[in-house]
Amino acid sequence: MSVTGLVELEAVQAVARHRGFRAAAAELGMSRSALSHAIAALEERLGVRLFHRTTRSVALTQAGEQFVAETAPALRDIRAAIDRLSDHRLAPAGTLRINSSAGAARMIMKPVVLEYLRRYPEMTVDIVTEGKLVDIVLEGFDAGLRLAEQVPQDMIAIPLGPDLRFAVVGTPEYFAGRSLPETPADLAGHRCIRSRLPSGALYRWEFERHGETVAIDGAGPLILDDAGLMLDAVRAGLGLGYLAEWHVADDIAVGRLLRVLEEWTQPFPGLCLYYSGRRHLPPGLRALVDLVRELGGRR
Repeated sequence: MSVTGLVELEAVQAVARHRGFRAAAAELGMSRSALSHAIAALEERLGVRLFHRTTRSVALTQAGEQFVAETAPALRDIRAAIDRLSDHRLAPAGTLRINSSAGAARMIMKPVVLEYLRRYPEMTVDIVTEGKLVDIVLEGFDAGLRLAEQVPQDMIAIPLGPDLRFAVVGTPEYFAGRSLPETPADLAGHRCIRSRLPSGALYRWEFERHGETVAIDGAGPLILDDAGLMLDAVRAGLGLGYLAEWHVADDIAVGRLLRVLEEWTQPFPGLCLYYSGRRHLPPGLRALVDLVRELGGRR
């Protein structure tokens, strides 16, 4: 039997991790059909079926589960050895995979990611945005980007940017003929554009003043799960939005939107870049960490 290659082992791990060929192929940078043929060829050579395949799902066989479990530690060691070898390069090169929320990715794109790519042209940054938290080690990411309160406790976290605040905003046209809310309770008389969390639950607008905390489940005609769409709806005068301050700062500055209840929206810890401290820090990630610390020192 010929020796199984590293690419084939990575392919098996990726399919097992994503429970499917489409996402695994995207991660590996190959076509779905090429990945499927590679797995099939490996199974034929081994004489063992590793995956159960149907038109709707892909699942490991018992032999596949054993194979994935036993090869995973060796693959981690090989990746670490490759990472250590790359330390000898004069400049970082390769791909840096980051898991992030969509809003966080938008916040860091210009000040961090574009500057990083300018400094390290041999690097590729692969950002995957999703609302739900994932295990970045299990899912094959080098780092994550989330609010400080969301970072798992076993991760190393580097603060990225200032504290954040939310803002309640509406258009001047919306407020025409309406009383401006002076307390969160006054929102009962307003149309609120509501937000759905990745868990499926509706987000309750959170307020605090002088130690008093309030969570409001406002009523309104529209429920969305994307901040950009919420801002579009607010700009159209459909109702009030509860959005990150940085997202609406320009609209407020030019008078396109009016802000209310400002004294009720307090700052909270902002974004963090985080990564596992249990693995060797590859040069590309180390360069990003250094850049984040450098930019943080300029605030």
